Amino acid sequence: MKAIILVGGEGLRLRPLTCNVPKPMVPVANKPFLEHMLDNLKRHHIDEAILAICYLPDRIQRHFEDGSGFGLSLTYAVEETPLGTGGAVKNAEQLLDDTFVVFNGDIFSDLDLTDMIAFHREHKAKATIALTPVEDPTAYGVVETDSQSRVKAFIEKPSRETVTTNLINAGTYVLEPEVLSLIPSGVHHMLERGLFPDLVERGIPFFGYRSNAYWIDIGVPQDYLRLHHDILMGKAIARFPGKSIADDIWREDGCDIHPSAKIIGPVVIGRDCSIGEDARVAGPAVLGAGCIIGQGCTIDEAILWQNVKLGAGVTVRSSVIGNNSAVGDNTWVSDGSILSDDTVVGSDNRLEHGIRLWPGSTIGDNSVSF
Repeated sequence: MKAIILVGGEGLRLRPLTCNVPKPMVPVANKPFLEHMLDNLKRHHIDEAILAICYLPDRIQRHFEDGSGFGLSLTYAVEETPLGTGGAVKNAEQLLDDTFVVFNGDIFSDLDLTDMIAFHREHKAKATIALTPVEDPTAYGVVETDSQSRVKAFIEKPSRETVTTNLINAGTYVLEPEVLSLIPSGVHHMLERGLFPDLVERGIPFFGYRSNAYWIDIGVPQDYLRLHHDILMGKAIARFPGKSIADDIWREDGCDIHPSAKIIGPVVIGRDCSIGEDARVAGPAVLGAGCIIGQGCTIDEAILWQNVKLGAGVTVRSSVIGNNSAVGDNTWVSDGSILSDDTVVGSDNRLEHGIRLWPGSTIGDNSVSF
């Protein structure tokens, strides 16, 4: 069976983290987000995938190539202009000749694909949509089904008084190739607002597969941080690099950790990291490869990408710092702040309240305080 992963978007809501990096390549526990999706495919014996790409496609193709290094076969369906979820699937139509699975590339999930595919076949469906329950369905488009799990309607952001279900689209679909005839070629088209309502209207067998599997859309930085928390706390299934050196602490080779440094898991430490005297790293936290953590630093529930350098006495809490960035002595970075790639922040600053710094930003000493 083949899978299509829709990874063509620009990741605008996740900026500035996606200014230089396409969303599929954003690191999650020190490996690209897309690698985690491919891991889930392999767990369910799906070994062929089509990547529908548009934004910075060369970055993705250079990393994954033909997929052989990751244990499966990859093909690329490149869009010259964004075609939407339906248009992207239609663009790959010539590569599809049997039942296939479609994934929204914004979603991290450990959905049981094997069971969902079996459900699709048992119901002789032409399309099956994964559904997940949420606490507040008014923020989403809900999917109504009947007692046999057949999809009846899609309702966009219902008011509280009109809510009839808490099931929403979980971003995974099993489709038969013949439904692609309902999608126009070469134009922008959305599965959610085009194909799926059309299937309901035409009475084509379309079913909802309910699942309580882990599910999160990493569209915004807060959810990107939350995904790391959930992975490291064991709420979601994921593999990440490094060997276990203590309870809930994983470290790659080449690291230099001072004997007085305190590491409190769950923490993932990339290769060639240096952690200085009296530093404290408390999880859930991730240090990317080549990070240098100065004397007396505190890192608490934060994500550092590669080659981040922290001076002495720096505190980073519940925030993300991008590749090749440097933070001066005694600076605080906290409260959901996002520092993108190649950022330089001087000493004695306080960056809080979700401040976002774009790539290449420079802040002098003692310049920012909330």
